[in-house]
Amino acid sequence: MNENEAKNLLKKLNFTQKDIDNLEVFKSSLLQYNNKYNLISKSTERSIWSRHILDSAQLIKFFSMKSHYTLADLGSGAGFPGLVIAIFNKNPEFHVKLYEKSQVKRDFLNSIKKKLNINVEIKTNIYDEIIKVDYVTSRAFKKLEQVLKISREMIKKPHELIILKGRNAQDEINNVSLNSNYSYSLEDSITDVDSKIILIKAR
Repeated sequence: MNENEAKNLLKKLNFTQKDIDNLEVFKSSLLQYNNKYNLISKSTERSIWSRHILDSAQLIKFFSMKSHYTLADLGSGAGFPGLVIAIFNKNPEFHVKLYEKSQVKRDFLNSIKKKLNINVEIKTNIYDEIIKVDYVTSRAFKKLEQVLKISREMIKKPHELIILKGRNAQDEINNVSLNSNYSYSLEDSITDVDSKIILIKAR
């Protein structure tokens, strides 16, 4: 998928031209930062629009940005998917929190927050507090078993988890123990035929 195809799919997801312009600024800053710090794999720099931005953006189909709802992105890294979601968000009462333990990556996220004046909160560590949120996202963070452990121990229920996974998504589901408080479904990724999005409801 080339850049124009990715941008057209973003528009179908209701990203405005201003959103895409902001994502362009984000992308350019990320590539500059990546020259010094390894925020994303060098091999994915040429496919950043599809591999990282669109891959993150597709998650907006699976939650509601209603007033007073909160989304926590675990292990935000270079901003995927949380910063892309925050750029899309038009509701000042919908809160996006990015959890990232790396100071270098937090510095980058803060620089984009200031540059684009994004409504987003950047936090240090998921383990520092009991978290009350409606939605949890993660991408290239930890294995599903560890994400579920955080869900059980650190996040107040109810909430929904929206997790980007590769071709082994079903295997990961099969290898964890989901008690009666959890239910799940799998959705296809629009960026990779082998990848899946795991949707888990924690009641």
